[in-house]
Formats: sequence, C-alpha cells, structure tokens
Amino acid sequence: MENCKPVNTLLAQNEKLIKEDGANKVDGFIYRSLVGCLLYLTATTLDIMYATNLLSRFMQNPSELHFKTVKRVLRYVKGTNELEIWFKKNESSRLFGFADSDWVGSHKDMKSTSGYVFFIGLNVFSWNSKKQRTMAQSTAEAEYIATAAVVNQAI
Repeated sequence: MENCKPVNTLLAQNEKLIKEDGANKVDGFIYRSLVGCLLYLTATTLDIMYATNLLSRFMQNPSELHFKTVKRVLRYVKGTNELEIWFKKNESSRLFGFADSDWVGSHKDMKSTSGYVFFIGLNVFSWNSKKQRTMAQSTAEAEYIATAAVVNQAI
C-alpha cells in the first residue's frame, strides 16, 4: 500500500456493506490485522472513526468487498496523513459537543450508529462512533439515544 493512489473519500457512495454479501471470502487474519491498525489510528484520526466502526462488524467472516473497503480507507489515510489534531490556546474554555446518528444504518439487525465529538474551546478532545444496543423505532428515537450517550459522556 506504500505506492497506492490516495482517495478523497472514506467509503464509496453506492456500496452497502452487509455480513453475507455472497462475495468470495478473504483471509480473516489479514483483514483483522488491518482493521486493528485502523482501530489504533482512530485514537488520533477521528475522521476514520465511522468507517472503522463499520468495518469492524465483519471481522468474523470478511468478503472481498469488505477487504476492498479496508484498502480504500488505508488509501484515504495515505492521502490525508498531513492532517493533524492541533490544540490551540484560546480565550474560551467552553465545553460543547455534537451528536448524530443514522437510523437503521445496519440493515442486517436494523440498528443505528451514534457518534459524537466534544470540544473545549476550539480543541477536539473526545469522540466516538458506536452501534446502538437497541433498535430505534424512528429517527427521533435514534437521535435521542445518541444525545443520551453524549450527555452520559459529558457528565
């Protein structure tokens, strides 16, 4: 992957990743190793959090499409390796956060994914992306669950 062509987006727009997609299976050890590396990178690269969360759902039985998507994320990382997290001194030390969710993002089990990010002033200091434990019956409920996770983290 050293000489790969970088891409500007993490995930292809029209590809839906599902557990049993009928494609040929790939070596699970290599797939798990690459996803593990991406999980390690999420500690300092928050923009890959959602994609890494999504890819980690297929660790048990990855297909060629899942492996292709992991390689795409690695190509994205290569193209954005100059991006950094900066902590700047500023006058404001106000704490604020943002939350969002997708409703029924996982069509296999009909669960949503929540994500949040916290700032102190202009500095990002905490972020997360996680599949919700329960099935939300509406977008409002999925957003409520995401907001509850943010409040829990803030406290």
